[in-house]
Amino acid sequence: MPLEHFSPSLPLTLGVELELQLVNTHDYNLAPYAMDMLRLMEKQQLPGSVVPEMTRSMIEVSTGICHSASEVLSQLTPIRNALVQCADKLNIAVVGGGTHPFQEWHQQRIYDKPRFHELSALYGYLTKQFTIFGQHIHIGCPDADAALLMLHRMSRYIPHFIALSASSPFVQGHDTAFDSARLNSVFAFPLSGRAPCVLTWQAFEAYFDKMTATGVVKSMKDFYWDIRPKPEFGTIEIRVFDTPLTIERAAALAGYVQSLAAWMLDTQPFVPTEDDYLVYTYNRFQACRFGLEAVYVEPGSGQHIPLAEHICQTMERIAPYAVQYGATPALQMLHNDVSTSHNDARWLRERQAREQLLGEVTRQASRRFRGEAL
Repeated sequence: MPLEHFSPSLPLTLGVELELQLVNTHDYNLAPYAMDMLRLMEKQQLPGSVVPEMTRSMIEVSTGICHSASEVLSQLTPIRNALVQCADKLNIAVVGGGTHPFQEWHQQRIYDKPRFHELSALYGYLTKQFTIFGQHIHIGCPDADAALLMLHRMSRYIPHFIALSASSPFVQGHDTAFDSARLNSVFAFPLSGRAPCVLTWQAFEAYFDKMTATGVVKSMKDFYWDIRPKPEFGTIEIRVFDTPLTIERAAALAGYVQSLAAWMLDTQPFVPTEDDYLVYTYNRFQACRFGLEAVYVEPGSGQHIPLAEHICQTMERIAPYAVQYGATPALQMLHNDVSTSHNDARWLRERQAREQLLGEVTRQASRRFRGEAL
């Protein structure tokens, strides 16, 4: 199958996808209610879409094309409200977060969809372990070559995205000591990680043709890269974010990405090279493990600085573009959290330290998703 043509899109437009947890309201474990939720959500007139995910306790919602973080929030709000109303009818709850704190993967069931069954046959138990929850952000690019440049420039900021969104400290009832344990499950897949460092669409087509010739790859969906091109949308898709606990944080992360992308398009700050990736895996590990308290190694110079400091420097650099796209409140929200080293992973740990019961932590997280003050 040839690589799809890169469709035109308006530069710097946004699209957001959120994978969400469905839990019962008895002990707040995952509940296999995706089919019922989809049936009820079909009756709602909403922007974007609602689709199933790998296992039956997951659901994915997405916005339509947005032009700002505020528009992302304006679309996510009615989607969230409809989800809550439908969940109430089923006596279940909807929760954010990158992992469910105490579900056991072997209890999950694959959603009845041909592609999911094909993946289950190929990847075995990894497909059930893929009951994890991420936010994907699409950013519109002016053309195919610009998309590849954007992709590789964004790769330097993968640790930012991981640390700011980290919300998966607990797995199967245990504190993993990671802020984002979710990504450890993604890394188990053979086609995960980083995209090849090619900077023209012609070169990328050649790479794609080689991969399809091996029979390992059939389409772009088979790549589980941290960032991948999405040619049918005319975007790149950043995939390392944990699903936040609130839609407000999800929209703020989109505003951060848009401001960063606007700065890149305007200034063309550097030409990516293969050497940028010498420290890529280490930086990514640091962000997953330590979140906002990670160390960041600057590509090229090799300078070691606190990741929080690097994020704040970046926010200062892109502030004029945030003003242009109405993302200043989004950056301020995130900057406040960086200043206090407080992401969603820390919130979950603080709640568990106080409650000593992960079911209660999940119940409170479901209230946060509803928009209730705690």
